[in-house]
Amino acid sequence: MTVPAGPQAPYGHDPQGRPYSDKSKIVAGILQIFLGTLGIGRFYVGSVGIGVAQLLTCGGLGLWSLIDGVLFLTSNDRTDKQGRVLRG
Repeated sequence: MTVPAGPQAPYGHDPQGRPYSDKSKIVAGILQIFLGTLGIGRFYVGSVGIGVAQLLTCGGLGLWSLIDGVLFLTSNDRTDKQGRVLRG
């Protein structure tokens, strides 16, 4: 059963019925891999606190940002600031 798009979920819902975000997990992952030392992927999805932490630690010396980027690309449970599942 598919839940139709509506004002609360203009991009539709995932198979579990959770609304999709206007943000893409592919864009977030690529930003995080290439610009993660600046926290750009986290800023993109609205996680400002973690973005600032990555900025101050240079993305955990690059390791944290690389792992975070791969998780963005492979996980289907990553959400944006409003708790909506990232599309992609």
